[in-house]
Amino acid sequence: MLLKIPKMDKNEYDDLINKNYVSRIAFRGMDGGHPYIAPFMYVFDGKYIYFLSTKYGKKIELFRSNPNISVEIEEYEKDMSRFRFVTLQGMLKEVDQKGEIEGAKQMFVDMIKNKKLSRNVLAALGNNPEENESSLLKEDNVAVWRLEDVKEIVALKNG
Repeated sequence: MLLKIPKMDKNEYDDLINKNYVSRIAFRGMDGGHPYIAPFMYVFDGKYIYFLSTKYGKKIELFRSNPNISVEIEEYEKDMSRFRFVTLQGMLKEVDQKGEIEGAKQMFVDMIKNKKLSRNVLAALGNNPEENESSLLKEDNVAVWRLEDVKEIVALKNG
């Protein structure tokens, strides 16, 4: 007998997105090649998911060539007795409005502080981990991306 994994409703997958802060983004490979998957920290304001990206690397080239992506966020017990995940297929847009950029960066600073993350995460965002989280607000070495035009959401759970 085939058992289907139950779907989550919007409140459940919004809760999953709110509780977590690490995702995986799948970019389309160049020239139809293999997809490229990379981990990204994110923040969620209840409407949009925001990502910070260093302004260099393969992900920039792939984003510029095709901003259509899939995002995956998961949560699970070590023994897999319980898991939840959501995938969202949409488009990344680079934020260019100063106020929105500053607001997204502030959400990242607050998230790093509230979740008591190591300052080493700053290195993944192109900042010196010897500085404090507020350096994200001063430096201009990250791009702010927003997930929009979400076409499909798959949100499943067990238990």
